[in-house]
Amino acid sequence: MPDVDTGNIPAPAPAVEAPAQFTLFSRWLHWAMAIMIVAMLFIGAAMVASLADYHLLLAVHRPLGVGVLVLGVIRLVNRFTSRLPPHPKSMGSAERRAATLSEYALYALMLSQPLIGWGMVSASGTPLKLFGPVRLPAVLPHDPGLYAVLNDMHMVLGYALFLLFTVHMLAVLFHTLVLRDRLLDRMALWKVQRKKH
Repeated sequence: MPDVDTGNIPAPAPAVEAPAQFTLFSRWLHWAMAIMIVAMLFIGAAMVASLADYHLLLAVHRPLGVGVLVLGVIRLVNRFTSRLPPHPKSMGSAERRAATLSEYALYALMLSQPLIGWGMVSASGTPLKLFGPVRLPAVLPHDPGLYAVLNDMHMVLGYALFLLFTVHMLAVLFHTLVLRDRLLDRMALWKVQRKKH
């Protein structure tokens, strides 16, 4: 049997270790959007409860919603172009699938809510004012019936976003305070040392 020359066969590349955290940009984006969404939810609830401050709240709600839409698109692109840290070993396959599905649902709501709000304003026949003379163009024709449908959708999806956001926070608190599996480390703003085994 002839000898096989292995001198020119390249050595296998070393395995790339998964990151312990999301990228710093991803983490800042996550927490910035979390603050904006909490503010949006509270402002939306206050708009329903307080007619006296409605116009002031609306003046804040609209540009904040546009900001959520812009950052949501950036975050979605960043999500699928960045390497992700692994889930804690305490999470089973079913819980990991549920976490992924809830993440996708959050993305869908974060993007759809501002778009529905934009369409709702357009259907009402009023311009979408951001600040000063800056306005966004209408994306739908003036239609009172369509406005009523979009208004109901905006409210229902707002409740859905609040519910999903609350479940997300409770799950993180459970992992952090009860399981103590350092799930929060993946998205912590501070640098986390990789746990040695």
